[in-house]
Amino acid sequence: MRFGERRETVTAWVGGVPVGSSMPVVVQSMTNTDTADARGTAEQVVALARAGSQLVRVTVNNDEAAAAVPEIASRVIDAGVIVPIVGDFHYNGHLLLAKYPECARTLAKYRINPGNVGGKRRDENFRTIVQIAVDHDKPVRIGVNWGSLDQDLLTQMMDENARTGSLRDAKDVYIEAMLASALRSAELAEEVGLRHDQIIISAKVSGVQDLVEVYRRLAARCDYPLHLGLTEAGMGTKGIVASTAGLSILLAEGIGDTIRVSLTPKPNGDRTEEVLVAQQILQSLGLRSFAPQVTACPGCGRTTSTFFQHMAEDIQTYIRDQMPVWREERPGVEELKVAVMGCVVNGPGESKHANIGISLPGTFEEPKAPVYVDGKLRTTLKGDTIVQDFLKILEDYVASHYAATSANSSSDATAAPSSRMIAPVKPTSLSRS
Repeated sequence: MRFGERRETVTAWVGGVPVGSSMPVVVQSMTNTDTADARGTAEQVVALARAGSQLVRVTVNNDEAAAAVPEIASRVIDAGVIVPIVGDFHYNGHLLLAKYPECARTLAKYRINPGNVGGKRRDENFRTIVQIAVDHDKPVRIGVNWGSLDQDLLTQMMDENARTGSLRDAKDVYIEAMLASALRSAELAEEVGLRHDQIIISAKVSGVQDLVEVYRRLAARCDYPLHLGLTEAGMGTKGIVASTAGLSILLAEGIGDTIRVSLTPKPNGDRTEEVLVAQQILQSLGLRSFAPQVTACPGCGRTTSTFFQHMAEDIQTYIRDQMPVWREERPGVEELKVAVMGCVVNGPGESKHANIGISLPGTFEEPKAPVYVDGKLRTTLKGDTIVQDFLKILEDYVASHYAATSANSSSDATAAPSSRMIAPVKPTSLSRS
């Protein structure tokens, strides 16, 4: 297949969000609050949704959590946010959904792990959850996980492998057991009455190569939408790089209809980081656009001044701060490309490739900065107000190229961005060394 050409799937609707190959890849996330804390959980759901998470999953692990779900949904709506909330169930989901029907009605989707639905009565408990989903017309994600696989099924397949003298190694049998668990569960769900287009499948592992192998096999054996994610990806750089590596390979092959980047946040860290990383993966692959992209050179011996670094950061921050407004008022602005370059080697050429680009002077070069708009030299900036002058050009470009929606087309709405100008950068960094 061509790069990014999607594997064909049915379309599953989660609330008002369609998941499937005929639709853009959906970004989702999960709260890490105590779900029983309705206020705190709702606040995080709102933050994740505003960051761009199209689905938000919450843990439903006990009576208090299940009872809090309706209040969480109500608080989210009161905050002016519409986002489907997904319930994550392990071990006791069949009990909680039956005991708290308002929770069952409120959730837009149920996530079930076939390996964690009640020991020897696994199939019975699974059927109970699916029947509740059928009764409330809810889709289900069957989420198999490497770390919580159905041990009875795994043992059976390992024994069969040994008995037949197969050449499969233990890892290969493990992968096949994951696939068997997911697909058998989907078959059982349809027997209970869940429609074929109400099932999404995931098969998560923690290693990049294993992730790619599992999903390649899974994609070849069904037409259900697939949820991609590297489970327990880790913290910081490791988690971001590992998730990007695994998801990018699969997405480039057309595999995957919704993704989550499962980053371990720092204590009291910003949960929305995983949403931004997921968006950037899709945008870097050219599969979706979420926000204007700022191209900036890495710097070298020609750019010992840090002015262009500060400017690139300030412009990126400014665009990020503006996006909640622009997203509503300036449709299409997410396609905008901005370049902030540090010297004359690649600066002018790279700037010409962007919608708006500035080429700053390198060390010992003449202290002036040509600005290019749609490939043509627009002006040359000098002095202590280069950042502010460039942002004014950026604002004017957005206003003239991305029409305001009818509800926000007043002059006040158009002028609003100017009132949020960032603080000036110290001008001394542009002086010659």
